[in-house]
Amino acid sequence: MNGDFTVKVLNDSVKFYLPRVEGYLEIVRDMASKYGGMSLIEFDGYFEGRFEPVKYTRVEIHTNDVNEEQMTMTANQIRIALKQQSLAFEFNNKLILVGN
Repeated sequence: MNGDFTVKVLNDSVKFYLPRVEGYLEIVRDMASKYGGMSLIEFDGYFEGRFEPVKYTRVEIHTNDVNEEQMTMTANQIRIALKQQSLAFEFNNKLILVGN
């Protein structure tokens, strides 16, 4: 192999499904400052057999050294900050729903 480049493997994939409500942008900015690179994908929510009136954004981050319990606590803090009944996120391709 040529030694002119480096490779970094990020083992953990976390996808948060955030409603675009008041406070959403501050949470995305906070995630960007903590994790650096991430992708954002906007979509319509379809839950409980109907389309939601609010757009959603999937915030996908790749990182190392996080665990499921830590991400669950983070998701719950986000849920509370956005005043949501529940919040979905994926941790390494496992969908987790936190709620009150």
